[in-house]
Amino acid sequence: MFDTILIANRGEIACRVMETAQAMGVRCVAVYSEADAAAKHVQMADEATLIGGAAPADSYLKGDAIIQAALDTGAQAIHPGYGFLSENPEFVEAVEAAGLTFIGPSAQAIRAMGLKDAAKALMVEAGVPVVPGYHGADQSDDLLVAEAGKMGYPVLIKAVAGGGGKGMRLVERAADFADALASARSEAQTAFGNPDVLVEKFVTHPRHIEVQVFGDGTNAVHLFERDCSLQRRHQKVIEEAPAPGMTDEMRATMGAAAVRAAEAIGYKGAGTVEFIVDGSGPLRPDGFFFMEMNTRLQVEHPVTEAITGVDLVEWQLRVAAGEPLPATQDDLAISGHAFEARLYAEDVPAGFLPATGILTHLSFPDAARADSGVRAGDEISPHYDPMIAKVIVHGPTRDVALKRLSQALAKTQVAGTVTNLAFLGALAGHEGFAAGEVDTGLIARDIDVLTTLSEVQPRHAIAAAMAVSGLDGVVSNAGFTLWQPLRRSVPLMYGDDVLECRVEVLDQDTQRWHLDGTDVLAERRQGQWTIGGQLAPDVHVADGIATVFDGYGIAFQIVDPLNVNATAAGDGNVVEAPMPGLVKAVFAAPGAVVAEGDRLAILEAMKMEHVLLAARDGTVAEVLASEGDQVVAGAALVRLEDQA
Repeated sequence: MFDTILIANRGEIACRVMETAQAMGVRCVAVYSEADAAAKHVQMADEATLIGGAAPADSYLKGDAIIQAALDTGAQAIHPGYGFLSENPEFVEAVEAAGLTFIGPSAQAIRAMGLKDAAKALMVEAGVPVVPGYHGADQSDDLLVAEAGKMGYPVLIKAVAGGGGKGMRLVERAADFADALASARSEAQTAFGNPDVLVEKFVTHPRHIEVQVFGDGTNAVHLFERDCSLQRRHQKVIEEAPAPGMTDEMRATMGAAAVRAAEAIGYKGAGTVEFIVDGSGPLRPDGFFFMEMNTRLQVEHPVTEAITGVDLVEWQLRVAAGEPLPATQDDLAISGHAFEARLYAEDVPAGFLPATGILTHLSFPDAARADSGVRAGDEISPHYDPMIAKVIVHGPTRDVALKRLSQALAKTQVAGTVTNLAFLGALAGHEGFAAGEVDTGLIARDIDVLTTLSEVQPRHAIAAAMAVSGLDGVVSNAGFTLWQPLRRSVPLMYGDDVLECRVEVLDQDTQRWHLDGTDVLAERRQGQWTIGGQLAPDVHVADGIATVFDGYGIAFQIVDPLNVNATAAGDGNVVEAPMPGLVKAVFAAPGAVVAEGDRLAILEAMKMEHVLLAARDGTVAEVLASEGDQVVAGAALVRLEDQA
């Protein structure tokens, strides 16, 4: 076994690898960017090395700097995690040329599966079923349009070097193909440096089911399947294992196909073979098609660990160190059911835009496994993926595990940034999902219901007001003036509404609050406050925000009582950058007449393209940014003329 390894990654996966490696007695070296100097993975490591600036291209994508750091610190091997350089065959070759071990597959195996079109051709040779489509080298617009017409709409355009939903567009009408193709190519070029695409027939009611494989370079086993059908814009949201509705016959058939795929390329280490499955009826052995192989550890690997009892990172280290496969296929079995929910800093009402901010509070219930690369006090940076944590639960049955997921999400507490926590909670409570009726279109069909804002009740505002005013603690006799109850007004804002919370402190254990014409009694019994007869929720106050931990977190803005009316609404005529980013394209021009929903600009941020649309009909007065500009959040990009 290795004495020291370097982890060429950051955040959650770097921390995850360290937990296992250090438990095995292996010393861990972290690398970090200037933005990550105080990050959790740096603090966990036995040694850490600065490798460059905040942008990934200046740090985590600098293979030469990472290899030199490994040599300088005495590491014998490099674990790539996922993302960044994990599927870069040139990096693997450079690692091995430096006399180090790459904890993962060979460069040859990565190349074999790195381009989707070539991988599909290889799978056909190996007898693995593939989705009908065009995977050729000719990338002319006319040919791609013709091929899409042959297979019939809807079709899916996918970057051949893609992953994570980038460079992927669903096209349902021939009239939309050209715009979708241009957009997919642009995003693919930015994300992967390769604009080539393939076109596939889109399977109606598709399910995304993947098989975890593990090889030693010659032989491979599978560790059963995961269902990743719950997706939004091709990004996985909640994953589970095993897949609902899976039969023993289909599991054996899919597992055997995945093993054939791995052994066909001499695969070594952990990998995932992803399939599109026809979910229009009961699962059947002839209804699945190879989509791609991810030649690395997957984000969702914990659900496989939960149902098999296998530590996949431990297996990675052991096989990379020269040991044989730790288990045979007959040794592996499924126990119970597991779910993973991806908690992100993102603004759901604004269209799931990635968010930034300082995490002023972060806690998870003890009953759940929470894999996270951040702590309270850490910043969600615009330079990296905005994941906060993965919340993982396990139970003896799917029903029990899903109830445990709902409970875990309800008890998760985050303050300091907006998150998708309420969205995850709504998904966990979705009737169709609970019944196992899942496909990749579920979220899109029910998006309005799933993104409904939590109902704010008077007790939520009162709990916030109590915390802001310090009245949730011990109220001393000094609170009484001239033998009259203490009266106080605590103004808060929720959205655009100013809430005037007024209180009378009747005694140290009793308060009468008045809000929106309603009187509510707050009482303390045996040290615990109740509001209107209900247990008072926890509240965290920081940076002018009071976050009430009920309904997945409800944030109230603290208002200066001397400046209650100083809350100006934004200018509806101005299209602003929703986050820091690069202006990729500008479609507006001064004097142009635009309609509601027209594209005005494209902002590239957090490795994704965000299209900015006109909020109303109007005439462009000014264009305030140009293609190639780097802008901050809130920067004015386009201004429309005032409405008459």
